[in-house]
Amino acid sequence: MTQGMPSPSAPLRIATRGSPLALAQAREAAAALSAAHGLPDRAFEIVAISTSGDRIVDRPLGEVGGKGLFTREIDAALLSERVDLAVHSMKDVAVERPPGLILDCQLARADPRDAFLSPSHAALAELPSGATVGTSSLRRRAQALTLRPDLEVVEFRGNVETRLRKLEDGVAHCTFLAVAGLERLGLDLDFAPVDPGEMLPAVAQGAIGIERRDGDARAADLLGAIHHAETGIRVAAERALLAGLDGSCETPIAGLAEIDGGEIRLRGEILRPDGAERHADDRRAPVADAARLGREMAADLLARAGEGFFDWRG
Repeated sequence: MTQGMPSPSAPLRIATRGSPLALAQAREAAAALSAAHGLPDRAFEIVAISTSGDRIVDRPLGEVGGKGLFTREIDAALLSERVDLAVHSMKDVAVERPPGLILDCQLARADPRDAFLSPSHAALAELPSGATVGTSSLRRRAQALTLRPDLEVVEFRGNVETRLRKLEDGVAHCTFLAVAGLERLGLDLDFAPVDPGEMLPAVAQGAIGIERRDGDARAADLLGAIHHAETGIRVAAERALLAGLDGSCETPIAGLAEIDGGEIRLRGEILRPDGAERHADDRRAPVADAARLGREMAADLLARAGEGFFDWRG
């Protein structure tokens, strides 16, 4: 075995949140590393870390700290060298990362679309007037109300299993979850993928990122072998859009980048949380200009929306 490689006696410690989906994603990352480097499963140890975002389930994220709540404790463990790597759902990762951490590895992206789930209806358009939509996502709330302003939205915090249980209990007529998450959990559910032309997904939805410490050469070498370049380019464009919009859990933002030959297509939109106003864009650029495309789209969307667009408070 190459010197410095993890081994059963000195396993690589991979941090993640403790939800079933987060653990499934960490196992996917470990499996990719195992296959790329010919290492046994026992060369990896998955370390589940409880985050503030997992513990606070009675309030909207925007009220208690936003995206950083899902990574704060994991960041601290990585910086203190209690773990060697951290696996994240890229859509939950704030654009600004703590000094000393590098997030430059993404696995191949899964289906980025949203999934519509309802025990009684096949699509949002089929819901009766006044029906309730359960979601904790301001983006999904805003998009649903843009399409159906006659609907009611109720808070739906918790992991996938918790939200499915709430749906079964009749807390709402329908909800939306990420197709990628449902597939990674292997859940046998009846759901309808939502066309991005109807509901554009969250920035980086379906992408798994693996973070390391800056200067950790061993981790950089290990991760370099499993980084999926196309996903990295797509995520870079979308996160550049998010960064330019100063996105957080309090700002409904959607974005999806796709590569076609030597070009990258980026669709983006910003909305008011009540669905009353929406600004969208769709443009292309050479793949090499992915990040620039995201920054330019953000600037144009902000200019069109005007000052104070994100000052809405419900």
